[in-house]
Amino acid sequence: MKKILTIVMLCLIPLGALLLLLAQNVPGFAEGYAAAVYPVWSRGVNFVTSLLPFSLAEFLVYLAVPAALFFLIRFAARMIGGKGRRGKLLKRFSVNVGCLLGVLLFFFTVNCGINYHRDTFAQASGLPVEPSSEEELISLCQTLLEDVNRERRLVREDENGVMKLSFESDRELAETVRQAYDGLESQYPTLRSGYGPPKAVLASRGMSYLDITGVFFAYTFEANVNVDVPDYSIPATMGHELSHLRGYMREDEANFLGYLCCRESSHPDLRYSAAMLAFTHATNQLYRQDPEAAQEIFDGMEEGVRRDRAYNSAYWERFEGRLSEVSRTVNNTYLQANSQEDGVQSYGRMVDLLLADQRQKSSK
Repeated sequence: MKKILTIVMLCLIPLGALLLLLAQNVPGFAEGYAAAVYPVWSRGVNFVTSLLPFSLAEFLVYLAVPAALFFLIRFAARMIGGKGRRGKLLKRFSVNVGCLLGVLLFFFTVNCGINYHRDTFAQASGLPVEPSSEEELISLCQTLLEDVNRERRLVREDENGVMKLSFESDRELAETVRQAYDGLESQYPTLRSGYGPPKAVLASRGMSYLDITGVFFAYTFEANVNVDVPDYSIPATMGHELSHLRGYMREDEANFLGYLCCRESSHPDLRYSAAMLAFTHATNQLYRQDPEAAQEIFDGMEEGVRRDRAYNSAYWERFEGRLSEVSRTVNNTYLQANSQEDGVQSYGRMVDLLLADQRQKSSK
């Protein structure tokens, strides 16, 4: 039985690779999987992990590090004291590593890897993504400026005049975002309901040192969020990670869906978070195209918005360093490996979706 199990786990490597090749090269395979198989599998596992009040993913990460060190040290000790049988020990160790890689690769593939190659959300929803003029971009920025100013007046502030979430706990906020996301299904059927809320990471400050605001952990189907960051950004980040949980893995789409989820909420904290996310992306793009036009938009920001943006900049400056640079490099490599050719720059393509959304609304 042990030999059979070993063979099965090793065979998961070519099987996972085959599924990825099918997703990349067979039209309709990835979307068919994302629409029919993934929702059943992901909601089932997510239902179980959502019963836990903490992030199982975070616990597994803490467990994996000492476990890996233990097995490496044990292997080294056996090799040192195993004169005459080192070849056999090395072979057994290599097989065990292969089995582990087979399991990890296969479940990464079926849990999220295939979804990187599904139809875009624009295709699924009918959003008219097309080349846009600078005038359209300026119009979008002006609309978003009105949104951030309006929603900022409705939220609470701390003693420093910075936006403060009005929820009693991270769990209450997460549940509110989950409910807002579930409300999108009636208009966008591919955004399935039935998933649990995102989870706050206990070591959120550590995530900030790694320049990470959220992580979708595919092996437990959990949306994990850094809650140490400035308050205004947390709801939209939760929506972003819930988008990955629903099978939309592209970063630009997850940003837009996080915006869409919070924008449609009845809670001002969520709407302000959405507006700030979209405003930041759109004005950054406008600044690249026309700095003077962007400055005119910035001049229209109300003081509360200015304080929040200044606080956000100051917060992230504290964590700039070698560690955050390495983390960004790793993330960039991961995105490129999963067919997001622009790497981290794919986040900028969210503006195309915002423009398409504006175009669609104006045509109604």
